[in-house]
Amino acid sequence: MITHRERQADLRAASICGAIILLIAIVALLGMTIGAVTLGIKDLLAAIGGGKNAFIVMHYRAPRVAVSILAGLSFGLAGVLLQGALRNPLASPDVVGITKCAGLGAFLAGLLTPPAWTVWSTPLGVFAGGLLGAAALLSIGRRFGGGITALALTGVALGMLAQALMQYIMVLHPSRADQSMVWLAGSVYGSSGTDVLGLFLWLLICLPAVVIASFRLDAGGFGDDTLTSIGMSPRALRGGLILVSVLLCAGAVAAVGSMGFLGLLAPHAARLLVGSRARHLVPASALIGALALSSADLIGRVIALPNEIPAGIIAAVIGGPYLVFLLIKEAGKHD
Repeated sequence: MITHRERQADLRAASICGAIILLIAIVALLGMTIGAVTLGIKDLLAAIGGGKNAFIVMHYRAPRVAVSILAGLSFGLAGVLLQGALRNPLASPDVVGITKCAGLGAFLAGLLTPPAWTVWSTPLGVFAGGLLGAAALLSIGRRFGGGITALALTGVALGMLAQALMQYIMVLHPSRADQSMVWLAGSVYGSSGTDVLGLFLWLLICLPAVVIASFRLDAGGFGDDTLTSIGMSPRALRGGLILVSVLLCAGAVAAVGSMGFLGLLAPHAARLLVGSRARHLVPASALIGALALSSADLIGRVIALPNEIPAGIIAAVIGGPYLVFLLIKEAGKHD
């Protein structure tokens, strides 16, 4: 039976999620109207109807806004599931190396295949890199006992190794370095309707796994002994959460490149707003991730007109100091 306190918590979470959706809509509207060519609401409606400026809106700004929302949602979900799996509030796909392994896979795919093949070779490279990185994370982590600390430290080491390999390959092949650096920084520039459709379909495919993982996310907060006592396998639970996180992260990285800190920021902001219950935390993290990436892209577009700053750089400028703050906060708890 639902208690009065739970009902109030549900209502509060629903209200906050509704407010975030409204903010996303406002940012999306600004993203459709603001840029090198500023459009009014009437101009925007006319463009959507096929009138003047239709090409700018429908083939440039609308796909870009949609991809930023979908990719941000993916990073937010990936972050909250990974933090639940590792029971570590500092964990995120980029911190434990998953996005860097995915980026390495994409870089190698682009380097080893002809330019005409990059449309399909890059996404395959992203998925292969992300999955291999997760497999290495679980395999090496288990050799050190499979504990939370072992998995987190193993992920950090894998990320550093993947980053070093990418830099080494760039030195060997400098002609590919400039193009690769833009992608690895993270950007939604040049997104198309195909990118929107592909990422939407991928999220739709992952939806059943996300729902199942969300129901089990609260259990991830228990210790291994407690999980074993109630008949759940800690390795299966945490491995499943990590796998779903990798799938979500790989889809987003394939669409927008390696975005840092979104998977860290979104769950933390969601916990402050709606608490740590999975049924509130998961949708709030997804929405905050969407709001963060779409806002970062909007800021990057208008802050240095007529030039653009990749959204990944804007996210890193905000997320880097926040990570330092969290590290200091966590260190203070153990003093």
